Amino acid sequence: MAVPTRALAVVVCAGLFAGPAYADLEALARARRFYNAGDYAAAMAAARDAGRDAETADAAAIVLARAHLEQFRLAGDSGDLAAARDALRGVERARLGPRDALDHTIGLAEALYLDGDYGAAAETFEPLLAASMPLDRTTRGRVVDWWAAALDAEARARAAAERPAYYGRVVDRMEVELGREDGAAVASYWLAAAALGAGDPGRAWQAAMAGWLRLSLVAAGGDEGNGVEAVRLDLDRLVTEAIIPTRVRVESPAPTARALGEEWEAMKRRWAL
Repeated sequence: MAVPTRALAVVVCAGLFAGPAYADLEALARARRFYNAGDYAAAMAAARDAGRDAETADAAAIVLARAHLEQFRLAGDSGDLAAARDALRGVERARLGPRDALDHTIGLAEALYLDGDYGAAAETFEPLLAASMPLDRTTRGRVVDWWAAALDAEARARAAAERPAYYGRVVDRMEVELGREDGAAVASYWLAAAALGAGDPGRAWQAAMAGWLRLSLVAAGGDEGNGVEAVRLDLDRLVTEAIIPTRVRVESPAPTARALGEEWEAMKRRWAL
């Protein structure tokens, strides 16, 4: 059962660096600022400057690697992916503080994902979702998104009979995330998508309806900066391109695509921003 995947542009981890770990070391601070602003070439140049100092070399290597990963995601140059791997391998984790260690793990997981090692990426992301991990709201939402996207990609590579187990894991996790304030936006999409992938289009439909309401309220509350509008667009596409056709195909008596489409559009009108 095909489930439209979320675009990686939605889950770019820009902004994961919460500020300079060493405020007095301007090169590292500049590298992080450039990274957060999406200027990856400038971030790499500043990170190389910071890497000349042993005190900041490991933290700078993480920024350098993450910038290369973004360059690879945007341009597809395999040299960027190789450079990111090299930078991440060279980091001495024993020298990292808690925040830099977290960013290093996220970088490793992203590299695995972008290298097509989806199952390994999911296993690397998953421990970061433990309740004890110090993730800020934006970071947690993006880690949830990457983790779910990794399991989705792994499921697609498996035989049809194996896929429900993967999507079942995503459903379980999204139920947890919906009980939290910091993961509800992307979880609204992934609960519907994973329910569909697990073979339950009825629940996928209901989860999509509830998700649209939830996302509308989040956006109305001024939280659009965390990619809420992009998630709404993806949820709309999931409903129109996958959930409705699946319900028409498998349910008996079969609803019509037109009737389901009208019901969905009516829901969207009722909860318009």
